Amino acid sequence: MKVLDTHALMVYLEKEPGYEKVRDILAAASESGKPCLMTYVNWGEVFYQAYREGGLERAEDVMDLVSTFPIEVVDVSKDLARQAGIYKATKKMSYADCFAAALAKQKKAELVTGDKEFEEVEKDIKVIWL
Repeated sequence: MKVLDTHALMVYLEKEPGYEKVRDILAAASESGKPCLMTYVNWGEVFYQAYREGGLERAEDVMDLVSTFPIEVVDVSKDLARQAGIYKATKKMSYADCFAAALAKQKKAELVTGDKEFEEVEKDIKVIWL
């Protein structure tokens, strides 16, 4: 099972270096019927980045496209928020990144990212680097 952070999805959407790896992960998720995971916090980050880059219509178009990907967007539970809070209090990471890390830990999943902030949690979770 794979968790995508905001960085990984943005790399794919903007065809930045490493997008091929994300493409392959999404293709494998589609073929296996086992979607990747992402929190709504990270989904919101993708939305606001698309909004900032191109306005509301662009953000809605991007999120419509994302909704076709084999990604299950996960609600934030109390347990997930608690683990994210622990990471935020003890690691040098953005709050949204803490949610992606917390989800990977909770689901015992691999986290897909190119964001160096996740070096902070490599002892807790497996990171697939772009």
